[in-house]
Amino acid sequence: MSTSFVFSSESVGEGHPDKVADLISDSVLDACLAQDPTSRVACETLVKSNQVAIAGEITTKAKINYEEVVRAAIRDIGYTNTDDVFHADQVFITNWLTKQSPDIAQGVDAKKAKGKKTAEQGAGDQGLMFGYACNETPELMPTPIIFAHRLGRKLTEIRKSGKVKWLRPDAKSQVSVRYVDGKPTEVVNVVISTQHTADVEHAEIEQYLIKNVVKPVIPAHMLTENTEFLINPTGRFVVGGPQGDSGLTGRKIIVDTYGGWGRHGGGAFSGKDPSKVDRSAAYMCRWVAKNIVASGLAPIAELQLAYAIGYPNPVSVFVDTFDTGTVPDAIIAQAVQKVFSFKPADIIKQLNLLRPIYRQTTNYGHFGKDDLPWEQTNKVAALKSAVKALSKA
Repeated sequence: MSTSFVFSSESVGEGHPDKVADLISDSVLDACLAQDPTSRVACETLVKSNQVAIAGEITTKAKINYEEVVRAAIRDIGYTNTDDVFHADQVFITNWLTKQSPDIAQGVDAKKAKGKKTAEQGAGDQGLMFGYACNETPELMPTPIIFAHRLGRKLTEIRKSGKVKWLRPDAKSQVSVRYVDGKPTEVVNVVISTQHTADVEHAEIEQYLIKNVVKPVIPAHMLTENTEFLINPTGRFVVGGPQGDSGLTGRKIIVDTYGGWGRHGGGAFSGKDPSKVDRSAAYMCRWVAKNIVASGLAPIAELQLAYAIGYPNPVSVFVDTFDTGTVPDAIIAQAVQKVFSFKPADIIKQLNLLRPIYRQTTNYGHFGKDDLPWEQTNKVAALKSAVKALSKA
């Protein structure tokens, strides 16, 4: 008997209040790393109405004009219209940034300290991180979240081109996909909510987005006569962005990862330098999981790491292929630990993370973008070789 279920994932646009906050935080991080690759950054942002507050801990040699960084990020998003309460040139900015705690710093620094068990660089905090990959899409990501992100990108592309004057920055997308026997077979419904000017009719928005956003993005064979399109389902979305809702860094962690399909350890990404394993080890997990799937060892793979603050080695490494592996998960886990190093300092070196690359991660997911280092499938041969050797042992 075949099994059938529907799974949904959402994405949010660049002008969503939480994503505004994420981009500001990642812009601060990139500005620091561009001048000083050893910067320690934990920047969080709150946006509401015409106010921006940045807070957290930064230790850096970089000389940063934080106000300029904040306004440039908002301008890039597109909050520059005369009717925007939240406007790049008119927001009030409050800065509550301080230096990193010396107690945290001694745990992360690669040197001896009283009470510290090793002189190596340790994890910046305790916690657990997950990485996931599957062979459903070319990106080796779950179908619903990839479709949702594609809709968001297309909508932003049209808005920033200036072709449609009534589009505004705040937006959301959501896609529900039917699976039959574990395979995605059809899109059941598509939801798009986009902020717009007051002078456009709902019917025009609906017709335009179905024709110019949904149908060019969702593969035709996945759309059926029963697919439901819910376009601005409240009927009106004029008040949006930070005027309509507050935004906080790190509040869209499921959008940022696997759309609810793969597990998440709980830590947010944006605004954190790679000494924070919340971010760097989650990227590492994705890199490993993707290489497992790309190597043909399993069509689905998830990796969990866990760390203790100040300690360099993970306290656990767990691989789960959900009974789809060509060899036992225990062998894959052993092979993974032979091919990859999970010490925080080694993660940074392997993925070359001390660079200003983080603004490009902020929107439309931190995974599934080919130009990011943790998306490379460059360890396939090494993994296959390690699994082969372990299987013979």
